[in-house]
Amino acid sequence: MGRLIVSILVGAAVAFALFVVMAKLIANSSRPGETPPPAPVIDIVMSEPDDSTQTRTRVPPPPPPPPSQPPKLEPVEPDTANASTDGMSFNMPSVDVGGASVDIGSVGAMQRDGEATPIVRIEPKYPIQAARDGKEGWVKLSFTINEVGGVDDIEVIDAEPKRVFDREAKRALSKWKYKPKIVDGKPQKQFNMKVQLDFKLDQSS
Repeated sequence: MGRLIVSILVGAAVAFALFVVMAKLIANSSRPGETPPPAPVIDIVMSEPDDSTQTRTRVPPPPPPPPSQPPKLEPVEPDTANASTDGMSFNMPSVDVGGASVDIGSVGAMQRDGEATPIVRIEPKYPIQAARDGKEGWVKLSFTINEVGGVDDIEVIDAEPKRVFDREAKRALSKWKYKPKIVDGKPQKQFNMKVQLDFKLDQSS
């Protein structure tokens, strides 16, 4: 019984203390707050534009000088010199053109009728591997001479040995130049021309 009375008294004392604390808190919160400091005043001054602003006028650059004329080049004659074969010789037979002869040096020769006439012949290069192996042979080719004297439609008819000298023979023949066939004063194609290029090593060197 005594414990109950003590508990009631303690509870009453705690409750009273809480009320006192709450009363003080309410009294402090009712006080007016501190006056804030005055806000700083920022003075913005706009400067007037300067009427004496300098303007710069862009002057276009002077036109470039006209290009100088390139020097005139003298015409170069086709190279008909024999290629160096390092001790190798080639048998360059003439092409069968039907026995017709055309003067290629006189004035107006291009207007005369006649069969094609060779002007430039380039010797083929001897294949390095064939020269090392000591191989000799020949290649027979057919071709067409076009209206400007060039060589077209090159084909290998026969060769000995096969496919050893074909490439160099065709490459050399493609660089040959002819005076084209003339019929009634006009150049014409000449078909089914044939030539044989021989590849022989110079045994004396």
